Amino acid sequence: MAKRKSRGEAVERLISVDSSNSDSENTAGSTSGCCFDAAVPRQPKKIDTKTFEHYLGILKKNFSKRKNPSFVFLDCLWFTLYMQKPTKERVLTWIKNKRILTKKYVVVPIVCWSHWNLLILCHLGGGSSQSNTGTRCMLLLDSLLMSDPKRLEPDIRKFVMGIYEVENKPHKEAEVREIPLLIPKVPQQRNADDCGLFVLYFLKLFVQNAPVNFSHHGYPYFMKEDWFSHEDLDRFYSELSQCSQ
Repeated sequence: MAKRKSRGEAVERLISVDSSNSDSENTAGSTSGCCFDAAVPRQPKKIDTKTFEHYLGILKKNFSKRKNPSFVFLDCLWFTLYMQKPTKERVLTWIKNKRILTKKYVVVPIVCWSHWNLLILCHLGGGSSQSNTGTRCMLLLDSLLMSDPKRLEPDIRKFVMGIYEVENKPHKEAEVREIPLLIPKVPQQRNADDCGLFVLYFLKLFVQNAPVNFSHHGYPYFMKEDWFSHEDLDRFYSELSQCSQ
């Protein structure tokens, strides 16, 4: 009988990153130096917010320390709660405590209309297309492009306005409208339930491979239709499930 992998081994295999590689040279969808077992066939997996935060916690604990100072991660419910008047001010208080404008990347999982998206705010605290400090922009990763992710744009821009206001750096609405919203063509789900799992995998791979400074000159970087395969996604879920046991 095959020996069952320990939880520690599963974590190591799930998050393994060769820190000697440059930020944007890792092969998306793979982990250097790791040998995955064949993925166990799985049923479509619908992920609720509690499970999402649990899985995200596992990922965050194991991201490279070299990467962590550049990123801040928001709770998956904050975006939706910000859009609701009774909880808007509370969310702004939570956001202020994150010191978002000191980070290069703000990772915002969004669950809205029973669908998951990943919003990544790049260089909100500075940066421009004319400098080496990175391009201020917003990335929206959606595994179901036919659902029209652009419908989130008005609320995303309101959310960004709120971030600037709570950080005492108010921006005019016209300025926020000029921040590019980029929607790369990424791998797509084949069923109605896997969007949450896709967002977790988008997030993991982006953190591992994000450039030191995001620039429109390099866009879309690794975020392409062949970024990873569905087999890669299945292996990711298999390892993530083992880490949770």
